[in-house]
Amino acid sequence: RAAPSPKMMENQVFMSFTFYSTILILKMYVVAIITGQVRLRKKAFANPEDALRNGGLQYYREDPDVERCRRAHRNDMENIFPFLFLGAIYSLLDPSPAVARIHFFIFCAGRIVHTIAYLLQLKAPTRSVAYSVAQLPCFSMALQILLATTPYW
Repeated sequence: RAAPSPKMMENQVFMSFTFYSTILILKMYVVAIITGQVRLRKKAFANPEDALRNGGLQYYREDPDVERCRRAHRNDMENIFPFLFLGAIYSLLDPSPAVARIHFFIFCAGRIVHTIAYLLQLKAPTRSVAYSVAQLPCFSMALQILLATTPYW
């Protein structure tokens, strides 16, 4: 007999949110690893001690490819962290599991395409379209949260 599960683990919407959130966090880790690998390959270190360890202070410098990776990672933080808040609260509103899953999937897919477009320098407007598409479910969730909480204002 299985042990009783916590209430949140019985919430299909929350479990779907947890799945897509974990995919997004793993994607952020991958971008961080890519950034580190590009730093090593290009010998462009952010700290003097790292430069000294890898050939000398001349490698304590910026590089356009490293900066591109860093911008992709920063953009993830600016967008995924708000999604984590919105998605968690939205999950508590008892939305349709199918509709919620669509919200989470669209955001996740949009962020993955955005990162690929950023790192591979894909032709415009691929990155901005991916960004915009991923924002739609966030705005939808935010609006639904506001509508549900307006009586408590």
